Formats: sequence, structure tokens, C-alpha cells
Amino acid sequence: MIRNLKISPKREKKMNDILEIIETRLNQEWIIGCESQLFYHLTQHHIEQLTELKKINHNPRIILVQKNNDYLNFLAAFLASIITKCHVFLCDQRWQDKEWIEVLHLIQPHLILGIDINYSIKKHQTPLQLPDQSLIMIPTGGTSGKIRFAIHTWKTLSASVQGFTDFFDLQKVNSFCLLPLHHVSGLMQFIRSFLTQGKIIIYPYTDLKNGIIPSLKFDDFFISLVPTQLQLLLTLNPNFLRQFKTILLGGAPPWNSLLITSRHYSLNLSPTYGMTETASQIVTLKPEKFLQKNNSTGQVLPHANVTINQDKIIEIIKTTSLYFGYYPHYEPQPCLITDDLGYFDDENYLHILGRNSQKIITGGENVFPKEIEDVILATNLVKDISIIGVANQQWGELVTAIYVPQDEQIDVDMIRERIKSQLSPVKQPKHWIQVQELPRNQQGKLNYQALQKIAVTNLKP
Repeated sequence: MIRNLKISPKREKKMNDILEIIETRLNQEWIIGCESQLFYHLTQHHIEQLTELKKINHNPRIILVQKNNDYLNFLAAFLASIITKCHVFLCDQRWQDKEWIEVLHLIQPHLILGIDINYSIKKHQTPLQLPDQSLIMIPTGGTSGKIRFAIHTWKTLSASVQGFTDFFDLQKVNSFCLLPLHHVSGLMQFIRSFLTQGKIIIYPYTDLKNGIIPSLKFDDFFISLVPTQLQLLLTLNPNFLRQFKTILLGGAPPWNSLLITSRHYSLNLSPTYGMTETASQIVTLKPEKFLQKNNSTGQVLPHANVTINQDKIIEIIKTTSLYFGYYPHYEPQPCLITDDLGYFDDENYLHILGRNSQKIITGGENVFPKEIEDVILATNLVKDISIIGVANQQWGELVTAIYVPQDEQIDVDMIRERIKSQLSPVKQPKHWIQVQELPRNQQGKLNYQALQKIAVTNLKP
């Protein structure tokens, strides 16, 4: 059965010309802490630069990197690339040599902005069969760690904004952005504020970690966090979080104790479900429902249709924000079959059970890691944990816990004792591997290939 919200008749928002929006806001401080006229001049500069490049290469490929905290130049170049109909690739300055070699080989750029790389740009390159329009390539590593670029357009990103504003019934979106702008979770915060003519604050997450809190009012602002950030900020300064109108939570599944603590502080938390391929969230739980102890991921946004197939796998069968494949294979996507398992309840709220590929089959029984992780995290004896299956000739797979203890005084027997009455024997980990930290990316997603390597290394006979 297809599930989405009943869409009420609304005005059809016209997403104005990009340059026109910038010009109408010349006298407004909408990127807080930055001069709007400087942003306009930076955008014009990049338009001229890219226009000259297009005289040589019809559809130039631009690598764009935010250099340190220079987000203004990054955003100006990003908008300029769309205005001039270039193909822009958003990249991460923290990538190492191996990743850059892989990315440069894939893209073969005509221009690199924001980072100095030892790369010889070829004058004559084989043109690719891609549309003569602006294309936005957003990196996604998934759980494998291998970098791919989801192909988006200004239209798909705008559709995501439309669905967001319709769902929350908003005219303007004000954003407090801590997440990287090359990632869909950070980029969409900017685009929401840009297209709705709201305000945006782009703030270094490291400053918050160090206790440097901006002295501004946030009662009309959205903030987007990944679970690891929420956990840290709850520890450091929960009152800072209580100011926000809505706290969007995504990037990785939250654990149950994190949600309980958020309710304890009456945070306006809004768990979300989405991905780079859908230009961020397509399912969201409104804060008032969260505070009423609704433990789902929420309801489907108006611009998307989602269904659950017979194997409980989530299928995004239609959304106007859906990507056009992975670069360089541009192709309209009829649907997106995810790797996620879930179900809808009687009120059309989506509940996510975990990843199909991470389901553990041990002794013929299906075991879902998230359930075990939630139980162990609720003991407060571990800071972080991942449950994986390790191949075993007798059982098929053995449930294995890779964890970070709260302190060095905690041993495995203490954890085992606490969970004994809460999990059936088949779900209790047979192997426990203690580590200093789990291999997570900046969004909090785990690298499962790295986890398997940790398990193989530690479980050698």
C-alpha cells in the first residue's frame, strides 16, 4: 500500500531566478554575520569566471570544495555554477590521497575551486552524454565507504524545499547550520533558507563543542543534527537546544536512550528519514508528536510516495526530489528501492527496523542489529556500539558486538548481566570486541567494511 500525506490545496510557490533572489536581498543580512553585497559580488565574480570557461568547454565539470570556513565563496560558486549551467561536484576538503585519486579519475574536472591539488587538467577530454543543463553532483558514501555522486538538478532540490515547507506549513525557513555544505544535509539547509527568503546562520560545530554559544534568539530557527552531535550537545548544553523551534535529526538511526533524554529536556525533536538520493528527508516526525512519545520516524512528506513491499523493504516509488542516477550515468529513476526494512502503522507513521543487508541470520533466526544496540545503549555502560554478523560454519553468522565502553572500569560481564533478561539468547552477542571508537563518518554513519575488518582481525584463531 502506498503511503503519503493527504496534500491540502496550497499556493504553488514559484522558485524565482537565483540571481534575482540575491539582488532582492542586497540590503538584508540574511546570511547572518556576512554582508549580502559581498555575497552578490562573489557570485558575479564566479559567474564571469565560469562564463569564460564555457567558451572553451560547453559543459564544464567543476570540483567545488569549501576551504576551511570560507562558506561564502563556496555558496557563491555553487549558485554561479547553476546560473551558468555547469556540472558542479561538491567535494570534501578532508578527503585523503586515495579518495582524491579515485574522485579525480572519475570526474576529470575542467576547474577545481577551493583546494590546491596536484592535478594536471587536460585540455582535450572526451565529452560525456549528459544534459545541457546545470547538474549538481552530491557525494554519498553509503555504508561501503566508496564515494559516489548522486546527480541532482536545481529542480529536484527545489522540490525537496517545497515538500518541506508544505509539510511544516511554512512561508520562510530560518536555519542554524552546523553540518558540512558539501553534504546534502548541510546544503539543503542553505537552499531552504535561500528559496524561502529566510535567514541562515552557518556556525562552526567545533565552537559549540568548545562551549562557544552564539548570543542570538533561535525560537524561530531549525537546526539539523546527526545523533552523535545531539548526544554531545545534550551533555554540554541542553538548554541551548531547547531554544530551537525544531531540531531535525537524521543521517543515522538514533538510539532509544537518546530519544528518551531528548524528551526529558522537552526538546522539539523531529526525527527524519531520507538520503542523498532523495535530496534529504522524505519522512519526518513533527516535534509535537515526538513529545507525545510517538516512536516512529514520522509521516511521508507531500512530494513523495513510499510503499513497503512484501519483504518489508521500503520503496520510494515516486518523489519529485529523486536523483537522476549516479555520475556519470544520468538517467531518470522510476523509483528507488532502499536497503531499509520497515512498516507503516494504522496512522501512516513509518517505523524503520534496520537495514536488510545488515540483518543477521544465525541458526536460521533473523536478528536485527538495531534492537540489540538499543538495549545495550540503554544500560549506559557503553558510549557507542555496532552489532554485526560474522560468518560461522555452524551457525551461519554469529552476533558480534563492537563497542566503546563508558569507562575502562566496565567489563563485558557487566554488560552481559544487564542485558540477559532483556534479549533472547539468540540475540545476545557471542563475541565482544572493545575499541576506542567506531569507524563513523562526519554524519555519524558507520563504515561496515571497516567494522568487518575489525572483527576479522580480532577474532583470528
